[in-house]
Amino acid sequence: MNIRLVKQIRFTVMMVIVTALGLGLVTTSALAAKKVRWKVPIAFSSKLPGLGTNVAFASEQIKAITNGDMDLKVYEPNKLIPPFEILDAVSNGKVKAGYTWIGYDEGKIPSLPLFSAVPFGMEPWEFTAWTYFAGGDKMLDKIYQGSGKNVHAELCGIMGPETAGWFRFPIKSLDDFKGLKIRFAGLGGQVLSKLGASVTMLPGGELYAALEKGTIDATEFSMPAIDQLLGFHKVVKYNVFPGWHQSFTALHLIINKKAWDDLNTSQKAIVSTTCMAATLRGMSEGEAAQGDIIAGFPAKGVTAQKLPIPVLRELKRVTDEVLEENAVKDADFKMAWESQKAFSKNYSLWKNLGYLPRDF
Repeated sequence: MNIRLVKQIRFTVMMVIVTALGLGLVTTSALAAKKVRWKVPIAFSSKLPGLGTNVAFASEQIKAITNGDMDLKVYEPNKLIPPFEILDAVSNGKVKAGYTWIGYDEGKIPSLPLFSAVPFGMEPWEFTAWTYFAGGDKMLDKIYQGSGKNVHAELCGIMGPETAGWFRFPIKSLDDFKGLKIRFAGLGGQVLSKLGASVTMLPGGELYAALEKGTIDATEFSMPAIDQLLGFHKVVKYNVFPGWHQSFTALHLIINKKAWDDLNTSQKAIVSTTCMAATLRGMSEGEAAQGDIIAGFPAKGVTAQKLPIPVLRELKRVTDEVLEENAVKDADFKMAWESQKAFSKNYSLWKNLGYLPRDF
């Protein structure tokens, strides 16, 4: 073979190898650049079933699915960001993501309570249907962007109704709310304020001490299994039902918009799908945990009181007034509320036929 040709072949082969190695290095570098390392402050302890466990599950699953290339490190309440400051921290890029009940931010974005808990509102599966298949998720993103908050939201947890609260005495009429110092959240808090209660907002971790010291007379927070972990039953003995103010409780992973846009298609799909799994898992966990706790009420001296029907009717009447007032004041609130009402009206055709009547 011609020596010159041999040299040419050797040179060509060498260049192919060098080029391949170079491409390999570039590819490896590009993959390394796509690794995700997010700090995720959360509003609730990751030990609270169905409320905080969702984000811990999602974090663990995302890390496992990606073999550690995506690591959403969870920080317990107040370890990195106070619970009520998560939105601003995510929006301004101080952290890339946070897990919270977005109704806490109603003072900044009045329509957010509709995406977190609505008095006399949807049941959990109805809300998820509206979110995933009637544009609720896209509407929430639109509202965040329109408000100037640099945030993308993923539904990452949902629970059944909370209790209507823990009280020192049974609730027999709306007059019992007058002058009451009570911790109450979201739109339900607006209803009680309209009824003359002194409503305050405190993080869950501060509620036991506030009850014990008499800073508040009563409180709502979550479902019985969670409330028991916080010890409310040691101070007040009337747990009131049903949770008229929160027929569902939705939790969201809120993500800095630039951080979200920087993810590739696969990474976005992993986050969205894992949050969807966490939502179903959290709802199931919450439903499974309550019966045993309620069965143990008598041994703890706790009375489970059901609100009288006339009281519920009056609460519904005042709730309707509050919702209409909010819709008049805020265009985004009106848009979301009209969408939810339209969906529920149509859904009721199925609900009233397909499900067993409650008095069966």
